[in-house]
Amino acid sequence: MAELRGVGIGLGVAQGPVARMAEPLPAPPDTPSELTPDEETARVRAAVSAVARELEARGETAGGAAQEVLEAQAMMAEDPTLEEELDTRIAAGKTAEFAVYDAFHSFRTQLEAVGGYLGERAADLDDVAQRVIARLRGVAAPGVPDPGHPFVLVAKDLAPADTALLDLDKVLALITTEGGPTSHTAILAREKSIVAIVGTAGAKDLADGETVIVDAAAHTVITSPTADELSRAQTRARARAEAASAPITPGALADGTPVPLLANLGSPAGAAEAVELGAEGVGLFRTEFLFLSQGNAPTVAQQKASYTQMLQAFPGKKVVVRVLDAGADKPLPFLNDAHEENPALGLRGLRALRASEDILREQLTALAEADAATSADLWVMAPMVSTVEETEYFTTLAREFGLKTAGVMVEVPSSALLADRILGHADFASIGTNDLTQYTLAADRLLGSVASFQDPWHPAVLRLIREVGAAGAALGKPVGICGEAAADPLLAVVLVGLGATSLSMAPTALADVRATLLTHSLDDARRIAEAALAASDAADARTAAQHAASAQASATAAAH
Repeated sequence: MAELRGVGIGLGVAQGPVARMAEPLPAPPDTPSELTPDEETARVRAAVSAVARELEARGETAGGAAQEVLEAQAMMAEDPTLEEELDTRIAAGKTAEFAVYDAFHSFRTQLEAVGGYLGERAADLDDVAQRVIARLRGVAAPGVPDPGHPFVLVAKDLAPADTALLDLDKVLALITTEGGPTSHTAILAREKSIVAIVGTAGAKDLADGETVIVDAAAHTVITSPTADELSRAQTRARARAEAASAPITPGALADGTPVPLLANLGSPAGAAEAVELGAEGVGLFRTEFLFLSQGNAPTVAQQKASYTQMLQAFPGKKVVVRVLDAGADKPLPFLNDAHEENPALGLRGLRALRASEDILREQLTALAEADAATSADLWVMAPMVSTVEETEYFTTLAREFGLKTAGVMVEVPSSALLADRILGHADFASIGTNDLTQYTLAADRLLGSVASFQDPWHPAVLRLIREVGAAGAALGKPVGICGEAAADPLLAVVLVGLGATSLSMAPTALADVRATLLTHSLDDARRIAEAALAASDAADARTAAQHAASAQASATAAAH
């Protein structure tokens, strides 16, 4: 028996035989084409179009966050700039296969240099290129294997198109050798409730057919497990399934302290499922879906219709809507598509909206009209706020439109450090742990080469969260968490111990977080948080919190 360590997603445990993802297709040779440029162009146009339509179809089937990712991939496949790159190579006598390989690789390099949102999309280009080349060759694209029985899937990482349509009757668990807790694979694994461990470097040596236990709660993959270990894992899996089917109760700690558990949603389509899974409201409604797929800004009427649909799904409950979070890292021709050397530090979020204030005013108009037409408790917040002056600007403008609860997202260290002054003007703060971690550790959260730095358990990030929690407590202002960190059950306890008053996450994470909170009092949460804060790095903080939680559980059991 041996243990491989990675980052577990959720609290699940599963066991089964390994099936490895097929290796990518080999690079096509750079040999002269035997066809005319027109013939090669026709081949590549047909293949690209077919792949784009297939990705869109997969997205429609999958829905949710997966659909957004797959539609972005389809748009990328047919990008005019990429088409020009292909035409140039084919005109020079290259085969369609080599033109695709070379052009996509060149385009990928350009996007990586841009970073941010487009940097993330760059990794998806590899998958699109493989699919186009496979279609040109008339062979199946590399993808999820089908050994004919349930299996534990092992891969370097998963392309969104593969993750979106995983057969959950066949895939018992997922292990990747790359990726971190905020990677697309991790996010989609949470969304689909797949037992998963990411960033497990040692998994590259696992062999097809080898039986393993995937223990996300312990962040380990156990190889060559004993019969006893297999039996214990099976018992835990059954107990967890029973807990998930138990009656849903409001989020709370063991001592009765309420901790509302809210949903992160990217469109109104996910509202019904969120309610079914026990969401007590919405902690983050991303409005980008209305803007990113259009050449022009949506009208007030179009926006109002979507916001009304969302608010109607949560009568009497809190719905926190984030105004458009876009800019140079998510270029919009009607907002800001100017090239920036470092878009993560550029004109994004509220900065971009202030530069095009008419778009912000239209959005606030639509939100106010939707609010008047529904009974939900609407809260609005601005993204990427870094100064007290920006806070005053947004909250004053929101109130001008009759929106009664206006707050800000804390995603940069400056706003965390000035939380006491920012909350003097804002009605609430919501901490976006993904970006806060990125800016605190100076590590692009979409760049694989620095993924190890992108861990919200880092004590530097936790200290900043504590600053915001303390400011909220002193001023009587709510402090929510809406980054991926809230979906980690133990980290959720730590966040409450640091002063978070609500937690928002992917709806499928709600059950695990609810169950874990019920095992700790507020004093316990504060003690566990202190243990994490005293650590020197993210791994030590996680371990310290685990030990503190275990010690607390043992003490409670002994007392009873």
